[in-house]
Amino acid sequence: MPSLRIDGIPEDSYRVLRERAARSGQSLRDYLRSRLIAEASQPTLEEVFDRMPSHRGGRVSVEAAVEHIRAERDQR
Repeated sequence: MPSLRIDGIPEDSYRVLRERAARSGQSLRDYLRSRLIAEASQPTLEEVFDRMPSHRGGRVSVEAAVEHIRAERDQR
């Protein structure tokens, strides 16, 4: 199984993570491992779009979608 080492974590961030691990009854290593696994198991929005068949439409920026929704709402 691969290992990961992360240097340069700010002291405040390290302290918060250590406290969260303790509150959850886990070692810092186990806490961070579970968080990383959970993060990797959830696809990003871009990954979801990449998995969609191309015939279902094109890509729309968030800004364009918001503008369209506002225009539709304003017409009501």
